[in-house]
Amino acid sequence: MTDKFPRRGFLAAGLALPAVAAAAQPSLRQLGKTGLKVSPLGFGCMTTSDAVVIERAADLGVNYFDTARAYQNGNNERMVGAALKGKRQRVVISSKSMAKTRQEALAELDTSLRELQTDHLDVWFLHNKSTAAEVTDDLLEAQQIAKKAGKIRFAGVSAHFNMPEMLEHLVKRGQTDVALIAYNFTMKPELTGAIQRARRAGMGIVAMKVVAGGYSRIQRGDRLYGVNPDSLTSTLKREGAMLAAIKWALKNRSVDTGIVCMTDFDQLEENFRAMTEPYTGSDEKLLSAQLAFLGPRYCRMCGACSGVCERGLPVPDMLRYLTYAEGYGQFAMAREQFLELPEAVRQARCGECGTCSIDCPNGVAVRERVSRAQELFRA
Repeated sequence: MTDKFPRRGFLAAGLALPAVAAAAQPSLRQLGKTGLKVSPLGFGCMTTSDAVVIERAADLGVNYFDTARAYQNGNNERMVGAALKGKRQRVVISSKSMAKTRQEALAELDTSLRELQTDHLDVWFLHNKSTAAEVTDDLLEAQQIAKKAGKIRFAGVSAHFNMPEMLEHLVKRGQTDVALIAYNFTMKPELTGAIQRARRAGMGIVAMKVVAGGYSRIQRGDRLYGVNPDSLTSTLKREGAMLAAIKWALKNRSVDTGIVCMTDFDQLEENFRAMTEPYTGSDEKLLSAQLAFLGPRYCRMCGACSGVCERGLPVPDMLRYLTYAEGYGQFAMAREQFLELPEAVRQARCGECGTCSIDCPNGVAVRERVSRAQELFRA
């Protein structure tokens, strides 16, 4: 157990949560045409480092767990596998591969199965595919091979940007059972419509980035937030805002499950309520206040700035890494992904440009935010 869970707090949480579970009996939702029944609240395991939290979520009735080969250098799959060992028959496990070729993807799948201690994945995603060209015939064939071999039950694709276009493309291709897409209260209504159309076509819909960066949960006093992090924390932490954000996503009945990163029992207890509590006017007011803060800071993942930077910077990705660091507190993971970018991108500095070629349609201060990422993550 980590130092985040003192024994007294751990025991208190263990005693309190059964009462929450007893009061909340959420109805399962069907994941598209797969036949799988999933809890509306899913568990995004990316930032979780304590298996006990995952075990507890499963005991309470959360049954969808999402991980990936790349998370925590592969250690996340191992931890999830250990946590869910003995519960495999009653949970749905998804993982992801960022491989570029069929051979690499199938090799990664074998590694994922070994680390997760299972003989199959319920859903296997081709990860971070935000253009049609990235969903290659080679990778789709890898999924079909894996299906025939019984190593996966259903094929998925995840997209961080250009979600409406990607959903339309995947429906037309007809080879994807489940889509994992970024979806939250900051995004334009057209995405809600695209989700509903894809769901009507039979595609399972899993929402990620549901809490719009997790900014209300910043509790860390490290160098990310300067010498006075308390001021920032008080600005961002609005009681109930994250619960409201989850309820906002789940009120769209075309969303089969929304995966949320949870690192401790307090978050699990709060988030669990989203499956049974209605979305209210008070929730709407909370999110309006949150949106005013997020406006210039949080990338809406619309893809409008993709390929626009005159220096070739992958702006949407860099903004996403910044959210991992500032919103989720995952500085090491964010910097690791930044350092995987080409050297010319890593060395570029927005301050060297006289003007910025990007004009964000959502009002994000792109130059300021990318400069922040460059400063934080530089080698």
